Amino acid sequence: MSQKELVFRIGGAAGDGSASTAESLAKVCTRSGLYVFTYTSYQSVIRGGHSWVQVRAAEEPVLSQGERPQVLICLNQPTADIHAPQVRENGAIIYDSDTIKLDGLRLAEGVRKIGFPLGRLAREFSNNALMKNTVALGAAVRLFDMDLAVVESAFATVWGDKKREIVDANVKAAAAGYKYVEENGGSLNLGLRHSGKARLLITGNQAIALGALAAGCKFLAQYPMTPASSIMHWMADHAPKHGVVVKQVEDELAAINMAIGAGFAGVRSMTATSGGGFSLMVEGIGQGGMVEAPVVAVLAQRAGPSTGLPTKTEQGDLNLALGAGQGDWPRAILAPRNTDECFRLTAEAFNLAEVYQTPVIVMSDLYLSEGYRTVEGFDFNVPIIRGLLAADGGTAKDKYLRYKITESGVSPRALPGQPGFQFDAGTDEHDEKGELISDVLAGIPEWVEIRKQMMDKRMRKLDGLRRDTKGPELWGPEKADITLISWGSTQGPLREAILDLQEADGLPVNSLEYAYLFPFHADETTAALKRAKRTMSVEGNFTGQFSRLLTAETGIRPDHFFGKYDGEPFYPSEIAAKVREVLG
Repeated sequence: MSQKELVFRIGGAAGDGSASTAESLAKVCTRSGLYVFTYTSYQSVIRGGHSWVQVRAAEEPVLSQGERPQVLICLNQPTADIHAPQVRENGAIIYDSDTIKLDGLRLAEGVRKIGFPLGRLAREFSNNALMKNTVALGAAVRLFDMDLAVVESAFATVWGDKKREIVDANVKAAAAGYKYVEENGGSLNLGLRHSGKARLLITGNQAIALGALAAGCKFLAQYPMTPASSIMHWMADHAPKHGVVVKQVEDELAAINMAIGAGFAGVRSMTATSGGGFSLMVEGIGQGGMVEAPVVAVLAQRAGPSTGLPTKTEQGDLNLALGAGQGDWPRAILAPRNTDECFRLTAEAFNLAEVYQTPVIVMSDLYLSEGYRTVEGFDFNVPIIRGLLAADGGTAKDKYLRYKITESGVSPRALPGQPGFQFDAGTDEHDEKGELISDVLAGIPEWVEIRKQMMDKRMRKLDGLRRDTKGPELWGPEKADITLISWGSTQGPLREAILDLQEADGLPVNSLEYAYLFPFHADETTAALKRAKRTMSVEGNFTGQFSRLLTAETGIRPDHFFGKYDGEPFYPSEIAAKVREVLG
């Protein structure tokens, strides 16, 4: 996809400050009027190891983290050894000439080596060892032709809770790096226009938290687990002024049970975790399905099984979400494709949970959860739909049937303490009143029939959930040589690959994208795939979990499968290469 862009990468050991430096540059780019997309690769150690961050920015919206960087900041020697050969032609490498050597590394043609004593220069402004990062950042800002005044504005945000002297020292350090490049070759002349138009720079997890607030969430119970932890961090920081109770609990079992208890009591509630934590939640979430309590559970995927790759991304937990909780019970599974949908689908999940009185699962992943993206803004006028309440479905004079059999499967819901609407809510199978039938079943026809009626009642909710959610979106030309099938966060790299294939090869390619995974929209899928000449499923897992769901629901099997399970996100170039291979 040819457009003017900048791609910046910074790497070092955990604790070297690469993440905060990259965040600062991302803010500078956003405040300069550019669209931003970031990706962080890090190890699960507090100090040491190797981590790096890539920031991509352009005049038009960007769809992925990009490919090779134009500018690389090396905070240690391993970063130079690993990443310097990946710098583009006529790019630049910024490094501390006192500690890092580029001798012997195979660099692309025209790459500038910008080595100067970052550490010694930084000590003129502060004894903090991380100040050298700011000097290097200033050098990068000059290479990208951005205004140093915007750097000061960004620093005021990044370090706004610290003393003014810290902000001033960082501004001076950045100015020193800026000046060095200005006196030693100047910019890369990328030709980017900086409109200065302000936009939001936000992570997927922050957008999920905002969507929950907009939807009226008042309770979050969570145990920290990467990459879901920052949902709790953000909510804890902002909850008090919005009247939200945030509880960091002892484990994920407590988290799901407290969230279900709050939902049962009438409070809009949420929990969030990753695959390992969700595995602990599955019995509890099934309880929500049986007692028909609304709750929203965010499942932010990382690479498994077990602890797997704790800080890497994958789409390997769809089977887990589909099968969470023993037996059959109605659920909805939503998978945001981008940061905007992290906000919108999370807000929508709260309405679905209350209208259909059942748990709703929102599936993200590390790639989407932790990456910063530029968005135009969100519509916070989210309608709050509480669903069928007991006051609307009966009177206290009648015997209240909490689990009344209805055509929709949704029964009038009462909240604890509502006069005249007392009921039992056991996790065993029960009748319409909520009285348990598990101990008297014993093959007696009357009770066997009640069990069947209650199962049928609950599962009829799937019909309504299917009506209230959307089928797949077909993106790209209507007639294509191949249709790519995707779900969730693969949308961006996949769309960019499609644009590249059209531009470079003249190949018409389109995509069938899913944000609503379950209940599955079989009719719309079948209609779309019958028009496709050839199909390829693109998923971040080994077995093609979504492809199997699609085949089970429609009988249609994708012609080809491209799975990725190395912990890294998809890159547009590898999707494009696979399409070329398939098309011969």
